[in-house]
Amino acid sequence: MADIRLSELIAPAFWPVHRDIRSHGHTHYWLKGGRGSTKSSFLSLEIVLGMMRDPDACAAVYRRVGVTLQESVYAQLVWAINALGVAAYWRTGKSPMELEYRPTGHKILFRGADDPAKSKSIKLSRGYFKFLWFEELSEFGGMDDIRTITQSVIRGGGPVAIFYSYNPPKSAQNWVNAECLVPRPDRLVHHSTYLDVPPEWLGAAFLAEADMLRLTNETAYRHAYLGEVTGTGGQVFDNLRVREIARDERETFARRCNGLDFGFAVDPDALLHMYNNMVLILPCRCR
Repeated sequence: MADIRLSELIAPAFWPVHRDIRSHGHTHYWLKGGRGSTKSSFLSLEIVLGMMRDPDACAAVYRRVGVTLQESVYAQLVWAINALGVAAYWRTGKSPMELEYRPTGHKILFRGADDPAKSKSIKLSRGYFKFLWFEELSEFGGMDDIRTITQSVIRGGGPVAIFYSYNPPKSAQNWVNAECLVPRPDRLVHHSTYLDVPPEWLGAAFLAEADMLRLTNETAYRHAYLGEVTGTGGQVFDNLRVREIARDERETFARRCNGLDFGFAVDPDALLHMYNNMVLILPCRCR
């Protein structure tokens, strides 16, 4: 086995999580963040290392849609095997898609959650599923789907670690963002961004793209690269700038339009005065 330093593969922000996983501090690990935070790379390393340490451990990795597995989580775990210098100890296979740790014969299986109920048939000839990973969690249908899979896969054996990785959706009302806030003593929530990663790992092109978006569209930057929840879930437009339009300013506009939005039930009518790219909305109380 090659002499590999984990400090050269795991970003400093993930070391507390790494130690917690090693000590079985929690069962559920929610890793959220923006692009380039290396959360998926970290989890792939943890699964490979964990299976090589535990002679009974196997793993199951899920994406919402099965056709996305090969070019995402499968490729990510093959990267982890190569990065750790242990490729000689692993067998890779694509039909069926699986990775086998040769010394024990235990496997990493890959499944799509197109039909979560199909996970009831997933079986192992030896060992147990110690690791379960849901990649791109926000693509799944909801916690009911996650529970169906978890209850089918996690049976017997010793302690388990269930990983959830995702970029938080924009809307605060999205099920993933809401579930993340539910307190559970067996859950660790970790947030990371590309700013937590050594710059040389990401490269100049990645950093330039991030900085350009920061300068041109701060809200999009905060969501994509900082992993922030930037919307309430109720807005229709996210590019509004609300300010007072003074009468003197309005009189300088050459093109003016008026419109009336008729309210329904308890909603008031709304009279709109539109000037170029600006809209002045005046609620009407007449019925």
